[in-house]
Amino acid sequence: MRNGGRRVVVTGMGAVTSLGHDIPDTWAGVRDGRSGIRPITQFDTSTVATHFGGEVQGWDAESVIPRREARRMDRFAQFFIGAAQQAFDDAGLVFEEDAEAERAGAVIGSGLGGMLSFDQQLRVMWERGPDRLSPLAVTMIIPNEAAGLASMRFNLRGPVTCVVTACAASANAIGDGAEIIRRGAADVMLAGGGEATLCEFGIGSFNKSKALSTRNDDPQGASRPFDLHRDGFVMSEGSACLVLEERERARERGARIYGEVLGYGMTSDAYHVTLPRPGGAGAAQAMTAALRDAGLPPERIDYINAHGTSTKANAATETQAIKTALGDAAAAVPVSSTKSMTGHLLGGAGALESIFCLLAMRDGILPPTINYSTPDPECDLDYVPNQARPARVEYAMTNSFGFGGHNVCLVFGTA
Repeated sequence: MRNGGRRVVVTGMGAVTSLGHDIPDTWAGVRDGRSGIRPITQFDTSTVATHFGGEVQGWDAESVIPRREARRMDRFAQFFIGAAQQAFDDAGLVFEEDAEAERAGAVIGSGLGGMLSFDQQLRVMWERGPDRLSPLAVTMIIPNEAAGLASMRFNLRGPVTCVVTACAASANAIGDGAEIIRRGAADVMLAGGGEATLCEFGIGSFNKSKALSTRNDDPQGASRPFDLHRDGFVMSEGSACLVLEERERARERGARIYGEVLGYGMTSDAYHVTLPRPGGAGAAQAMTAALRDAGLPPERIDYINAHGTSTKANAATETQAIKTALGDAAAAVPVSSTKSMTGHLLGGAGALESIFCLLAMRDGILPPTINYSTPDPECDLDYVPNQARPARVEYAMTNSFGFGGHNVCLVFGTA
């Protein structure tokens, strides 16, 4: 995003994941190659084919949110508010003056919104009748719940909106948030997303679409992106948030800057509701658009955090897309999937993986792809197998692809 408009940097980050309730614990787990996947404890999984997921264990919403408010939120919104609080604390930002509040906003991404509340309220209606539904049912279910709650909690009076593009949602949120700052409509934007779908309806419906791994005898080995024996993705819950800020404003206040949002590309496959277009043409187009927006040739990319879901269709298609977009440079670029450790946060995945790109740049460490044991002949790039690797990272790219054919690519650079 250096090619016109104002420049956008990241000055705060927060996360709640199956590896930890904050950035330090989550990043430590990723650096160590540790899996956050375990048997699900939130409901009886005997009725569904998959019994495990990336569950956020030990979550205490009331440690972050007043009890009365927390009880009026879906679990995904609780996660988001928790991650957003971390991000604003990290950035050192509080909006008390009207003039500042009116120049601050949020773009939040979620694929399914309040899935747990939806599941619970349906059960209430079936068992006790519609008169027993909660008066807050609608507000707890709608995907934009988190955006509205964030605006109220943090006094964000500028542009506040919600993106619902399945597993590309929070990557879109970052790109859209950066564009809002770039064109001068705001100075600070909270961008990210979250999901909480570990319920009978969530697991059962994805099982029926044949998207989930059913490796119940080995939960921690179930997410194995690019491995020949992958059998589906692992569903996870959690949230990740970034504070985006106009670069000169951040510099003037002495903010710590993690990196710059340089490129944003998004396309549609226009092909199928769940499957990627064969050959990955749409994904490659999104990567090419992000590189063009960043003003970078392919050979300048030092690391790619892949969408890398662990499904049969994704790995070969994304590998081909990377080759198409980067050309001869693809063979030399390390590519890893942190979903092998975190599982798939669906609408929250893109924001979390953007954070991993920024931390890879900060610490000079490439996250690994764990559970990689048998190479797939169709997947022949450097997937940073099983162990983190030291490396200098000046420019990093992350891919996010969603049901419906949504393709998003973001490029980050050192500021």
